[in-house]
Amino acid sequence: MRTSHFGLRVADLERSLAFYTAVGYEVVGSVPETEIGHLTMLGLPGDDVVSIELVHDPARGEIGSGTRLSHIVVSVESLDATIAELAARGVDAEPPGSPDGSGELRTTWLTDPDGNRMELVQWPPGHPQGLTAADWPDR
Repeated sequence: MRTSHFGLRVADLERSLAFYTAVGYEVVGSVPETEIGHLTMLGLPGDDVVSIELVHDPARGEIGSGTRLSHIVVSVESLDATIAELAARGVDAEPPGSPDGSGELRTTWLTDPDGNRMELVQWPPGHPQGLTAADWPDR
């Protein structure tokens, strides 16, 4: 088994599409008028699969705090270059930090127009592009 994608409720589809395409996602396809709303599928360039599904249903009204995800994590090759590219596209990132204090593992956070959080991660050299069991050696 593996995670396929995340579904995010969004209040304004055009505003959310502007944010996610500025981050680098591409629209893969859409499914209008489903029972949960209009679905827009997004993926990152080079990925074979959809990673985010934007769910837009204006009839549902405001998006409450209990209906969103905690966050989405995206691996990047160079955090500094990515932050600069995002700034040029009008997307603000929080100041980067190193959660483990090593200076090699670096992260920053973005927030989309609906308050959904995205963590950008630059893994240390030689580390897989995601968390693995090796990250918990005491387990």
